[in-house]
Amino acid sequence: MTASVELSPVDLEILRQLQNDARITNKDLAAAVGIAPSTCLDRVNRLRETGVITGQHAAVDAAKLGRPLEAFLFVQVRPHRRPLVDAFVRHLLGLPEVRAVYHLTGPDDFLAHVAVASAGELQRLVLDELTARDEIARVHTNLVFQHWAGGPLLPPP
Repeated sequence: MTASVELSPVDLEILRQLQNDARITNKDLAAAVGIAPSTCLDRVNRLRETGVITGQHAAVDAAKLGRPLEAFLFVQVRPHRRPLVDAFVRHLLGLPEVRAVYHLTGPDDFLAHVAVASAGELQRLVLDELTARDEIARVHTNLVFQHWAGGPLLPPP
C-alpha cells in the first residue's frame, strides 16, 4: 500500500479546485488559493511528482457517444488464481464497452462498469466476452438508471 503524503491546507485547496475544474489556469488557481502563480505551479508539480495527482480526465457522456445503456457486471472467476485473474483483467480492459474494473472481496470477484448501445449489445457482451470464457463461473448484471458524481476526494480530517 502506498504511504500517504503530508498535505498543507493550501495543497488541499489546490486539490479541491483542480477536482472541480482541471482546466483552471494556473493564474486563476493561484488566485483562488491565495498564493503567487509561481508558488502554485511548484505546488501542483510537487503534487504530480509525489503521485497525489495522477492525471487529468475528460468526463464523457456515454449516451452522446451512442452508448446510452450502462450496467454493472458482477463476475465470479474460478479458480480465483493470479494467472487467470491477470488474463481476465487484461481481457476486460481491452473491451471498448468497459469503463472501469474493480477487484472485490465477497461473493463476487470483479465489478465491471460497462456502457453499451442496447440491451442486445449488453447480452452479446455478457455471453460472448464473459460467460464464454472457461474461468467465468457467474455474471450478475445490474442496470444503471442514473449516476451522480461525488465531490472532490480529500484526506480524512
